[in-house]
Amino acid sequence: MKLSDKTILITGASSGIGRSVAEQLGAQGNNLIITARREGALNDVAKTINDNGGRCLAIATDALDEKGAVVVVKAAVERFGGIDVALFNIGDGPSFNMATTTAAEVKRNMQVNYDSMVNYLVPVIQQMKYQRHGIIAHTNSLAGFLGLPMQGPYSAAKAAGRILLDSCRIELDAFNIKVVSLYPGFVATERVADDGIPAPFEISEEKAAKHMIKGIASEKSDYLFPLSLNMLIRLARVLPKSLLGNILKRSIPEAY
Repeated sequence: MKLSDKTILITGASSGIGRSVAEQLGAQGNNLIITARREGALNDVAKTINDNGGRCLAIATDALDEKGAVVVVKAAVERFGGIDVALFNIGDGPSFNMATTTAAEVKRNMQVNYDSMVNYLVPVIQQMKYQRHGIIAHTNSLAGFLGLPMQGPYSAAKAAGRILLDSCRIELDAFNIKVVSLYPGFVATERVADDGIPAPFEISEEKAAKHMIKGIASEKSDYLFPLSLNMLIRLARVLPKSLLGNILKRSIPEAY
């Protein structure tokens, strides 16, 4: 799909990769529906998009509000007539250590990374079934392929999203709905600037956004980037678990 003159819904669009994707797609003459919790920051993104020739509807809401997600999808259809592409881009991966964390912290991380996607996924599927076309894209993570040290709950939540969308890809094909899972490596966002987690092959938000747009347009089932980290993850998945575990142990800070 050529991503111009399309109607595109993006969650988590007030900052980071989501903001950069929204602004780049807005400059290509698309209709954007953007949503996030922070109204002020969201309105700044909408202004940039409108100033650069795009058309933008900004709706501030919490992605953990299931009813709020339905309202956003309905407003998008009422304003622009449908949704060609939906990018679910909400996630958070703080440093965790399962030797010290709480059950509440683990479950909260699952809500942020998994429930937030599901809340939008279901109403978007219903709309795209009605249209008989569309692309559903999800910002997953290369961490979703491995149980990384200091990232266990995040890896688990992203893995859950990966498996759910693998099922959706099969079930929704009859309705001409494509499902694209995007797997960024380490991206230099403000949120992770001081998280203390090693970030090999880190790339900028702008470069990550270009990869994301390319991945969505390609309609590939799985789009992993950057290439260097992609190759390392693929290698890690075939290594014996004992060897991989010994390698990954080196990334655990001594303070833990």
